Amino acid sequence: MRILGIDPGYATIGFGLIEADRGQVHMGTYGAITTPAGLPLSRRLYQISCDMESLIGQLKPDAIAVEELFFNTNLTTGIAVAHGRGVILCTAEHCGIPLYEYTPSQVKLAVTGYGKAEKRQVMDMAKRLLKLKAIPRPDDAADALALAICHARSFTSRLPQASAVKETV
Repeated sequence: MRILGIDPGYATIGFGLIEADRGQVHMGTYGAITTPAGLPLSRRLYQISCDMESLIGQLKPDAIAVEELFFNTNLTTGIAVAHGRGVILCTAEHCGIPLYEYTPSQVKLAVTGYGKAEKRQVMDMAKRLLKLKAIPRPDDAADALALAICHARSFTSRLPQASAVKETV
């Protein structure tokens, strides 16, 4: 199964593609989509949509794993990130790729075994699990790979949830 992890944003969107097979994960590719500062938010969102559609077309994932938002202290930045995340969700749906969402705690638990692990621990475990020489940069790409690993571990450990297979009436 080809899993594309996405760490949402509006300035930098991390992505990471892995291949998962029978509990094993293998590195595909990773990187980041960026939008230039100074552009109006609407233009940045449009660029994210176009770039995501192109990325999905190139990588041909079987599933996409996206991080659910966690608002820390900056609500204004959180709202802009939420806009970017919405565009990512819409683009995945438009491309017909099944989409799964995970909280930061779920990702930490799946990758490190501890739901309150520090960011550095998650990045280091992603590096180890994918047998990489170094932690992927930017951090957003490392986070996206952790999301993909989370989905690989979560999806293979249980049947798909009813909401993921329910048909629209």
